[in-house]
Amino acid sequence: MSLVEEYVDVVVVGAGHAGCEAALACARLGLHTVIFTVSVDSIALMPCNPNIGGSSKGHLVREVDALGGEMGKNIDKTFIQSKMLNQSKGPAVHSLRAQADKSDYTRSMRQVLEQTENLEIKQLEVTDLLVEDGKLTGIKTYSGSVFHCKAAVLCAGTYSKARCIYGDVSMYTGPNGLAAANHLTDSLRSLGIELRRFKTGTPARIAGPSIDYSKMEEQKGDERVVPFSFTTDPESVQKEQVSCWLTYTNERTHEIIRENIDRSPLYSGKIQGTGPRYCPSIEDKVMKFPDKDRHQVFIEPEGIHTNEMYISGMSSSLPEDVQIAMYRSVPGLEQARLVKNAYAIEYDCIDARQLKLSLEFKQISGLFSAGQFNGSSGYEEAAAQGLIAGINAARKIQGKEPLILDRSEAYIGVLIDDLVTKENIEPYRMMTSRAEYRLLLRQDNADLRLTEKGYEIGLIDEERYQNLLKKKEQIALEIQRVESTYVSDQPAVQSFLKTHGSTELKSSICLGELVRRPELSYEMLSEIDTGRNPLPADVVEQVNISIKYKGYLDRQVRQVEQFKKLEKKRIPDDIDYDRISGLRLEAQQKLSKYRPSSIGQASRIAGVSPADISVLLVYLKNQ
Repeated sequence: MSLVEEYVDVVVVGAGHAGCEAALACARLGLHTVIFTVSVDSIALMPCNPNIGGSSKGHLVREVDALGGEMGKNIDKTFIQSKMLNQSKGPAVHSLRAQADKSDYTRSMRQVLEQTENLEIKQLEVTDLLVEDGKLTGIKTYSGSVFHCKAAVLCAGTYSKARCIYGDVSMYTGPNGLAAANHLTDSLRSLGIELRRFKTGTPARIAGPSIDYSKMEEQKGDERVVPFSFTTDPESVQKEQVSCWLTYTNERTHEIIRENIDRSPLYSGKIQGTGPRYCPSIEDKVMKFPDKDRHQVFIEPEGIHTNEMYISGMSSSLPEDVQIAMYRSVPGLEQARLVKNAYAIEYDCIDARQLKLSLEFKQISGLFSAGQFNGSSGYEEAAAQGLIAGINAARKIQGKEPLILDRSEAYIGVLIDDLVTKENIEPYRMMTSRAEYRLLLRQDNADLRLTEKGYEIGLIDEERYQNLLKKKEQIALEIQRVESTYVSDQPAVQSFLKTHGSTELKSSICLGELVRRPELSYEMLSEIDTGRNPLPADVVEQVNISIKYKGYLDRQVRQVEQFKKLEKKRIPDDIDYDRISGLRLEAQQKLSKYRPSSIGQASRIAGVSPADISVLLVYLKNQ
């Protein structure tokens, strides 16, 4: 065995989307960081869907960027199609989604890691954690090397004791046939960390030339592309885009699945892990929604350097022969040639309720965890956790308070709070409906909410921070001007209103009131707003939203103020819940196990009732 022994500041285990963000954050904050991976070919790998963003997930990418992360910049460099989703709805649910060139995305992110000062990449499997007196002191690799460190971030993704399955075929590999990490979870168990078994899946990849696109609906990107990163020049991302395609399953597809459902590992009991409810396999869709006579199937390119097409909406673990018949029953796929079979993947992950809001383990000081290893799903959720875990690992070493984003500040705050507070019996997926204050947490204002925090942490440079301050000032001054500028019932104004189907004026009115009319907007009023000066597009967007939705925004601000009161009521770390008379037994057990940091967090624990919270508040007041 190797006798290599090294001393570093931070170790990051895993180089997926969580690991990349964690390692970059630590290195950029000046710490000697080593990132370990079972394969350098898996750095920022996209083993499943070839896209970044989507409903609510686009919010996470924007927030990662606003704090100084890398995902938004990387997809801006490597996308092949981009769309702003939900544009027919309100701004709270607008969300960017971009198809990536998967190989370019991985290559570009690896290059960023390789060029980052203080950061080393190691292709070695981490097998053991070294812990003394409840404090992490280092890690050990399969080769026997020991890396002493002050903090570590676990970002093992779906590789821990991974098993890929379809039909009777079972392979003990990680995603895309890469090596699994088979030893680390044994070390975690020996340290008393609770593990669980989750499952996810991926559809087949089909050779593009074997697809008949004439039987499908073409799905084009936006004419005007909006970048993910607030630092990306919008003109640099205006380029020719590739198309995706839409088709549908049919009754013949569903019949094939029903006839062979007993051969599905999901239904035969060969798969024990719990799968994601919001991204079900095609056999789950057919069996659980028998009233649906068809399901959407999106054909998405894996990149411009390959003809592989991703069959979104048809992930499966059915046997190979059933897969071929099933896919070929779909219009346009009658002659489909499978490049890669669909498969399900089982893997070990932790119960994230063992973590603090900082993503540090409660029982092991200096050990952090992020990404799908925390029981979440998705590249974006992973990147968001990785960034926060990396920041907090660095801040712990630097003797600083952790960065904690609450539910009123960011989707990242909602994500982490849900993971560490609530019982998640399946892979957690971010959704806009999970965010109580989503009108305030829009993807368009992520920089206004979070970039100052990124600057204070040290991940945002001075130039970017000054640009933010300038943007804030421009927005505030323009809102003030619009709300204090009045127009009267002069002919030009009345003609404008009539043309746009808006009620004519009987007396003077401020421009802000006109903006708030459903049929009008700040941009449209340029025809009658003679005092307006040209402003950047992102400033115009904020002015319009801030004025048009003022009543709704003000109401959410008041709701946040009430929320903050409960979050500010801290609970001592050493509180003995068993001694609090009036608390129900279940509440005592749950509160003792999960040790919430505030009354607000305690109120979100399953099994803790409003009556229990009242008892706890009285106890804390008396203390």
